[in-house]
Amino acid sequence: MSLMKAGLCYGLLCSGLLLLDPSGRARAGWRQLAQPERLGLGLTWGHSYDPSPTFGFAQLTGVLQYDYDRIWPQRAPEPLRFKLEGSLGFASYRGDDRLFSSVNMLAKYYLAPAEARFRPYLEAGIGLIYSDFQVEGQGLRVNFNPQAGFGCDYRSPAGTLYFANFRPHHLSNGEFYHDNRGVNSVLVQVGRYF
Repeated sequence: MSLMKAGLCYGLLCSGLLLLDPSGRARAGWRQLAQPERLGLGLTWGHSYDPSPTFGFAQLTGVLQYDYDRIWPQRAPEPLRFKLEGSLGFASYRGDDRLFSSVNMLAKYYLAPAEARFRPYLEAGIGLIYSDFQVEGQGLRVNFNPQAGFGCDYRSPAGTLYFANFRPHHLSNGEFYHDNRGVNSVLVQVGRYF
């Protein structure tokens, strides 16, 4: 079983357990989604590097950030956060602008205390991505989107909180379809929290 299939099966199993949780603690965690710690808005730019021909993309990204243990029914270290992202934009592929959108969930681990002006972090997660085009051998337009990277939150002297991050970015169907040519990219994201 591929790593992508194993991750999907684990995610489905966890989701099923959350829905069947007799204590109600997991369902209470889902209600916490309506109360994010932070709301953010950012711009995402990226460029593929494999396969050729490559393409660039730009997206508007909404961010919801939570204390990790408020959402998931387990104890978590204080610096760990859970982040949801929704991105909508376009990719410039073979001279045409095509729809390129995604939803992602990431674990985010801060490397500096909350009161620091510069607060670096590591993050990793997975999502689903839709591309209104297919590279040769890609197979599907809806794919998995594992990614990991690093970034930094910055608090201005006026108290406004900004963020920036860099991530290697992959999309493929995890061998759920016989054609599974993956696409590898890098992306940069900048924005602010409200």
